[in-house]
Amino acid sequence: MKVINTEEFNELMKEDLVLVDFFATWCGPCKMLAPVLESVQETLKGQVTIVKVDVDASADLAGQFGVMAVPTMVLFKNGKQVDAFSGYMPAANIISKIKAHM
Repeated sequence: MKVINTEEFNELMKEDLVLVDFFATWCGPCKMLAPVLESVQETLKGQVTIVKVDVDASADLAGQFGVMAVPTMVLFKNGKQVDAFSGYMPAANIISKIKAHM
């Protein structure tokens, strides 16, 4: 899963459905979430783009979206934020939240 910076983020907002995982390298739950997001990406291949933003390297983006805890996932549709959820979550719950906006 690709870790993106601010410039790449702005480019991605042109896509239909994007899930952004705001994470930190030192965060235990973030590490647990990584394989779950890989599974979600595989299940919804071609329907959603999933990327990661390191809150330490891209604090500007984290601040822009009010990220106060990691992991926080923010879902965008056509460049607009449509949902946000924090903490570890099973794949089925994440898929359900994404499908609600398809």
